[in-house]
Amino acid sequence: MLLSLCLLLAACATPPAAVPVAPAKPPPNPDALWGLIQSDCVGAGTPRGDCLAVDAAPGRRDVVFKDAHGRYQFLLMPLDKVSGIESPALLHADAPNYFASAWAARWRTEQALGQPLPREVASLALNSPHGRSQHQLHIHIDCLRADVLAQLRRMDGGIGPHWQRLPEPLRGHVYQARRVRGDVLAVNPIQLLAHELAGVQDLGHWSLVVSGAHERDGTPGFLLLATRVDPATGNEASGEELQDHACAAVTGADGPLDGVR
Repeated sequence: MLLSLCLLLAACATPPAAVPVAPAKPPPNPDALWGLIQSDCVGAGTPRGDCLAVDAAPGRRDVVFKDAHGRYQFLLMPLDKVSGIESPALLHADAPNYFASAWAARWRTEQALGQPLPREVASLALNSPHGRSQHQLHIHIDCLRADVLAQLRRMDGGIGPHWQRLPEPLRGHVYQARRVRGDVLAVNPIQLLAHELAGVQDLGHWSLVVSGAHERDGTPGFLLLATRVDPATGNEASGEELQDHACAAVTGADGPLDGVR
């Protein structure tokens, strides 16, 4: 009896068999986009692969890629090495206006949709270093989320030509907004953000979104939307959160498709 009890206790004390643990997913390569630019946009026979266009003219020097996430999303990137919104080079007087180039490339999203892309739905997003996985500046060209579009229409009358905090959060985060007149982006949104709101030294804590708009008199314009990193609310300043890579506002898809950043 004593022997049986000892054997039973010994069996109970045996640790359970180890459960296999899947290996951790490796972090993304932060220079993957830069590598694609070098392989697909530089040299003879380019553009090739997912690199769709290369503009090497002075004052431009940018490329357009088809993003792998979503049917309608494209990326506008510098042909040169530029880390992101925090790069001091973007504030030089002769810095390329990458947002203007990205806006001019929105026809690719419209072409992928196979139907007109309303000006108010077209959007461009540049994430902060805290809300991105890649360290090559890349502007996401795609559609605004339908719910965000509805909010902006509701708040439209209170948005003026100077930065001001929106009365409603977008996707749970505080955004500042201002209007810009014009059919094309004759101003540089990054420089406006740096000099009018964020401050040059703090620009790396901000994300910037540009969407098409119309002025109250019907003339074309833009909305600039900016948000700052806020650990208290989990805001990583990833303005891409306002985009829908399924473009439900146009396609009528069941729900929005978020990005990978």
